[in-house]
Amino acid sequence: MLYEAERQQIVDTCLEMAAKGLVVGTAGNVSIRVGEHVVMSPSAVPYETMTAADVAVVDMDGKQLEGNYKPSSECPLHLSVYKATDAGAITHNHAPASTALGLVVDEIPISHYYSAMFGGAIRVAPYATFGTDELASNVTNALNGRLGALMANHGAITIGKDLPAALDKLPYLEYICEIELRALWTGRAVKVLTDEQMAEASEGIKGYTAHAANEG
Repeated sequence: MLYEAERQQIVDTCLEMAAKGLVVGTAGNVSIRVGEHVVMSPSAVPYETMTAADVAVVDMDGKQLEGNYKPSSECPLHLSVYKATDAGAITHNHAPASTALGLVVDEIPISHYYSAMFGGAIRVAPYATFGTDELASNVTNALNGRLGALMANHGAITIGKDLPAALDKLPYLEYICEIELRALWTGRAVKVLTDEQMAEASEGIKGYTAHAANEG
């Protein structure tokens, strides 16, 4: 079986996303790039019954090479992001706060220094029907220079050098969205960090993540 370890990693990640309340049902999808191939969660397969053999393997044109089921309907989105970035993995989820905030804003301002984890203000990709090339293009553009984005009327996406890195960002993105929503509920102006404050935060986060990697 091609990429057995990566396919099992997809299964484990889907189960973790479900356990953390980041997805509903089979919504959301996960992938890993391995050279010119992509290992991707299958379409409409319950996470609790998914096996490594169910996980799809496709080439960069979307041609399926292995897997008991078709790849996620968001396959065009994943391939578009891989072609445009140096991402090694992608996670896409439908968590409540990020999905809700994507209904009411076009960008999350830099109101929390965690935004530095994503490269700055988090953009909201314009709505397009799921699984379409239009959505793939919109999200790829929103990720330009960023490690995460929201998808209007849909959900959220994070990317990373590998799957643990991409998955680790999802709860932080959901947290940023949750506190932004709570701040908006007050009806008061939301305080925004300056470029200087964000630059300082970025340096601090780089040091923290480097230390965490060394500890790991």
